[in-house]
Amino acid sequence: VPIVRSTGGLRDTVTDYNPTTLADGTATGFCFEDYSTPALATALERACKVFAQKPTWAKLQSNGMNQDWSWTASAERYAALYQQIVSRRRQPARSE
Repeated sequence: VPIVRSTGGLRDTVTDYNPTTLADGTATGFCFEDYSTPALATALERACKVFAQKPTWAKLQSNGMNQDWSWTASAERYAALYQQIVSRRRQPARSE
């Protein structure tokens, strides 16, 4: 289970653990914002507390392992985005 500073690609790929993200199946790790020792320490403490809760930790592991960051999945998301953009451009502009 990753513990990451929420920046760049890590912000896009790791979803911070909290009761809501665990319940909806999106929690994959522990994130912290500030580039500081106290922020990292807090994230580590959170992770250690959850590590002691074996079913919760197992759910986090499972969520992370079920992520699909393959090129195929990425290409499908890009194709859907491009199709959405093309569809919007083809719609006639509304006059107000």
